[in-house]
Formats: sequence, structure tokens, C-alpha cells
Amino acid sequence: MKIKCGTDIIEIDRIKESIENLGQKFLNKIFTDKEIQYCESKKEQKYQHYAARFAAKEAVFKAISESLPDKFALDWTDYEILNDKEGKPIVTLTGFDMSNIENIDLSISHCKQYAMATAVVIYK
Repeated sequence: MKIKCGTDIIEIDRIKESIENLGQKFLNKIFTDKEIQYCESKKEQKYQHYAARFAAKEAVFKAISESLPDKFALDWTDYEILNDKEGKPIVTLTGFDMSNIENIDLSISHCKQYAMATAVVIYK
């Protein structure tokens, strides 16, 4: 068994500026339709949620990167960060063979200025 960890932190204003400047082009490149729907439902807090999902995708990438054939093997939308019924963040990966992964645990947090995430991947 092998355990890998990935962590990321991002300024919420960076994500807000990208969304305001690039609009739907940026959103569609980074986020899935379900992620966009979730974040937009948060109204005034939506940029915190977008930034948190961005950080989560980066954290997951860092934790699984050594299993990738190359760093361009996955697109941003191959990761989907949603919440389970209890509100816990979960990741779904498409286009990636997860047969050697037993579990991915994800933690997300955000405040007024920053969003951060940590991913712990347990390999079989």
C-alpha cells in the first residue's frame, strides 16, 4: 500500500478575475456542468466555491501525478468535485484508470481571501 498527498491553495480573487475576464470560456475549460451549477447556486459566495474546486483539482492532480503517463494525460474537466449526501467533497475521475487506487479522501476549505484543498490517495 502506498499513500500520496496533494495540497493546493489559491487566492479567490485570481479565480474571480479569470471568470470575469474570460467568462464561459474559462468556466468550460476548468469546470464540469455540475460543478458550475453547484457554484452558481452559492450566489455571493460562488467565487469561493469555484476557487475551492480549482484547488481540489490541483491537489488531486498532485496526489495522482506519478501514476499518469504524462502531465497532459488529463484535462481539467476529467476531474469532477462534488459533494456527497452529507456535504463531504468527493472526486470523480474520468479518463483515468483508477484500478490501482483504493480511496481518495478530499478536504476543502475557504475563507474570504483563500481557498485550499488537500487530497490523500491510498493506492492498492
